Amino acid sequence: MLQYIFRRLALAIPTLVAISLVVFALLDLAPGDPTSQLPLTIPMEMRENIRESLGYNDPFFIRWVSWLNLMMVNEPIHLIDSKLGVCISDLWGSDCATADRIISWQSRSPALDTVYERLPQTVWVLGLGLLFGVIIAVPIGAIQAYRQYSWFDNVGTVITMLGYSVPVFVIGPIFIWLFSVKNQWLPTFYTTTHDVQWTSWSSIWFQIKQLAMPVTVLTLFNAATFGRFARASVLENLNQGYVRTARAKGLSEVVVMNRHVVRNSLIPVVTLLALSIPGIFSGAIITENIFRINGLGQLLLLSIGQNDLPMVQSLVFIFAALTVLFNIVADVLYGVLDPRIRYD
Repeated sequence: MLQYIFRRLALAIPTLVAISLVVFALLDLAPGDPTSQLPLTIPMEMRENIRESLGYNDPFFIRWVSWLNLMMVNEPIHLIDSKLGVCISDLWGSDCATADRIISWQSRSPALDTVYERLPQTVWVLGLGLLFGVIIAVPIGAIQAYRQYSWFDNVGTVITMLGYSVPVFVIGPIFIWLFSVKNQWLPTFYTTTHDVQWTSWSSIWFQIKQLAMPVTVLTLFNAATFGRFARASVLENLNQGYVRTARAKGLSEVVVMNRHVVRNSLIPVVTLLALSIPGIFSGAIITENIFRINGLGQLLLLSIGQNDLPMVQSLVFIFAALTVLFNIVADVLYGVLDPRIRYD
């Protein structure tokens, strides 16, 4: 297993390099430059000096290698330095305070610092929405499959189809009108400046109230998506030979379902979950804009509108890297869930 993990991690490096080239090339072809958002009163000579100072006039290959070095070397080192309070760069005679970083064209500050600031809001909302969605979907999907065509299955199918087909931009405003405008039970928008004090019940309660609507909207969608996968997978496994063998041995239905059927049915769910977790960090653009959540999805949309290519390139590469990482995690979990899968 360890050899397989190391082999997959080694293969992930050239994969990420290739992804970085594609991302950088596609976004580099987009119109605009670092001076496109500056006032028109700035002289052309000063604009040219700004382009030169940011390396925008360098050849494409030089700019890509420089950005790749910043993204895969300098930024991780800076993150480790800031979290551990050390300076790894001292080992090769570099100054941590003056180390090069990816600079946003719009804010003129390190792009990933803005990402780190907005990450908690996105993880709070999308992480809880995904977690609750999976917790609800797997047992309900398994019960639906076990009681196929019963009233429980029919009702669950209708609710699942509604949750999957009704878009977020329809459910979100309905929730805001019902729970905020009409009854005033919950805050209308998410307050991103709220710092949760875990020793204060009022602070915790306010965080729960402002999370209620966006998390519920995302939970409905995720539960519908995962529920359909879980139901279909359990139905497929219920007709397998090992289930009949387990029942012939006299095992109870609870043991057959929990130990054999549901466990083997989780592989498609784990695959979908592995592909969904990077979406937590990419943000739900529609949900974040409806509830005014200052997260990564809103940051990506804002950066695209402002033609902030370094920020967009960094965000897209991070999402791609997380997708590669969690695909490896999913492959490892396959062997844990199904003993028949071996990585020798």
